Amino acid sequence: MSDNSTPKPAAQQVAKDVEELERRSQTAARLFDVRRIIGGLFVVYGVIVTIAGIFASDEDLKKAQDININLWTGLAMLALGLAFLLWLRLSPTIPPPPVEESDE
Repeated sequence: MSDNSTPKPAAQQVAKDVEELERRSQTAARLFDVRRIIGGLFVVYGVIVTIAGIFASDEDLKKAQDININLWTGLAMLALGLAFLLWLRLSPTIPPPPVEESDE
């Protein structure tokens, strides 16, 4: 009869692999948080639209009844994107607790 009470090296390696995968999963969950993606996109597009508003021609302003819509929209997009990134910073994603196996 064999003694099954001592852990085998293969079982230890599997346990290490599982822990590594769980750590990577938690990192991926934080990395691909939807607030980061939305905030980043709004900041990038806000910068582009703001630059377009800064360099708007007189003809463009006349089309919009002398309101620099690109400038105002770009600034609003920047504010929204920064708000999403601030929200992410103040309230980070909490990974779910690890699932504990029962010894049955």
